[in-house]
Amino acid sequence: MKKIDKLLLASFGGPFVVSFGIALFVLVMQFLWLYIDEIAGKGVSIFIMLELIGYLSISTFPMALPIAVLIASVMVLGNLAERYELSSMKSAGVSLLRIMRALILIAGGIAIFSYVCSDFLIPIANLKFKSRLYDIRKQKPALTLEKGVFNEDFRLFVIRIGDKARDGETIRDVLIEDQTNAGRLKFNQILADSGRMFTTKDKRFFVMNLFSGAQYQEPTPQGKSAGQRYPFVRTNFRSWTKVWDLGEFEMNRTDEDRFKGQRSMLSMAQLRSNMDSLNQEVALNRQSIATELLANINRQPRKPEPPPAVDTPGGSGAQDSVGSNRLIRINSTPTPAGRSRPALPRQEIDKPLRAYRALEETFAPAIRGKLREDAWRLSRTGEVIVERRENQINNRRKEAVKTGYELYTKYSFALVCFVFLFIGAPMGAIIRKGGFGYPILVSIIFFVTFIMLTIMCRKLAEAYVLTPFWAAMAPSVVLMPVGAFLTRRAMNDAQMFGTDRLDRLLLKLRRYKQKTEQPT
Repeated sequence: MKKIDKLLLASFGGPFVVSFGIALFVLVMQFLWLYIDEIAGKGVSIFIMLELIGYLSISTFPMALPIAVLIASVMVLGNLAERYELSSMKSAGVSLLRIMRALILIAGGIAIFSYVCSDFLIPIANLKFKSRLYDIRKQKPALTLEKGVFNEDFRLFVIRIGDKARDGETIRDVLIEDQTNAGRLKFNQILADSGRMFTTKDKRFFVMNLFSGAQYQEPTPQGKSAGQRYPFVRTNFRSWTKVWDLGEFEMNRTDEDRFKGQRSMLSMAQLRSNMDSLNQEVALNRQSIATELLANINRQPRKPEPPPAVDTPGGSGAQDSVGSNRLIRINSTPTPAGRSRPALPRQEIDKPLRAYRALEETFAPAIRGKLREDAWRLSRTGEVIVERRENQINNRRKEAVKTGYELYTKYSFALVCFVFLFIGAPMGAIIRKGGFGYPILVSIIFFVTFIMLTIMCRKLAEAYVLTPFWAAMAPSVVLMPVGAFLTRRAMNDAQMFGTDRLDRLLLKLRRYKQKTEQPT
């Protein structure tokens, strides 16, 4: 390995680790802030919190890696350009791409690592995070008995404490409402002047020892004796002990299989398989529309009761309706059910087809109402079939688009790690500023641009304007020409934006102004 490669590797490692840690912390706090209301007050242990933060950190790797590459590359090339080391290398005949060779290899390795995380680690981390968060949501809040507040943490019990000593155990003016026998007791309360509350050493039970109190009970009338009066029972006690099981406050682990079907918990192979299955369902639903409509049309309609058949000259069952110039002769032609269809009146039998204004006029007036009713019923049924299938097609198509976008986004975030190197390194060489000032400002501008393009393209994909592949790849494809432009400018030692033409234009304006101001 050349010394220049060692220099670049040593200069890139520190800024990359620091930038990655900062970006990871910001992203984790951003996502964790969304769930802080559901976690706070649940008595979650520090180990559970660290577990959640660890899973969330792994899931944010694809977003933290590109910005770390961008910041570190700007800092490294900016420091080299600021100390004129980059100019010395170029004057020695070393091109910018040769200087960046070690960084290119590192960016390629980071892109591969991002791909591996997206395919293997992140689905597992998302599954663990979602299941733990679901357990926390279902968990009861931590037991807190505050003075003057009615507490309902224990099931079927309401507890109020008038005062609590500094030791956290001695309590006074205690009221407990017991609702465990609500069907048998209309009223059941315990009042005590003082008491002591504590948790057992194994943290499994919560105990209350109450002193100098009374229990008030009123039975509930039942059955035939509902109109009778029952005595109000009062029981005094010197000491009364109640034990509650704290098992209902413990967090129960949920079976993780119930979350495995979500898109963020699937690997690339599973996403690709789901996308193919959804596309096949869309095609089958489209084909089934015509199949169900034809089946509905071919279904035998309800047979109306025909009036008595009318005999006509020419025999029974004569029919001739081949062409508009031919005469139609309709009599009592048997239907598939074996019944006779009512014939037209005698004066309308020998009319040509072009003389009829509508198809229904070719049928006897007695059955036209039934035919209209059957036609309306069949059309309404067909409309319902089409609407139901359209909803199924839209749902499957939207799910296929989201699944495809989730799949190709994993490739896009890996590719952008490589693209950001060709944006950050030339920018550092052009601005010639190191440290965390200008590099972070430049990096934030490009990273925010990338995120905005990602959000916009996702909306376009959900609106079926772009395919999932191009919607996911469009942000990286848009930034590629920017990276190529900046790399070319940095290789030619050009400024970010040339001002030669503007300077020449201002010079001409000044000269023109001087000529106009000279006296004639």
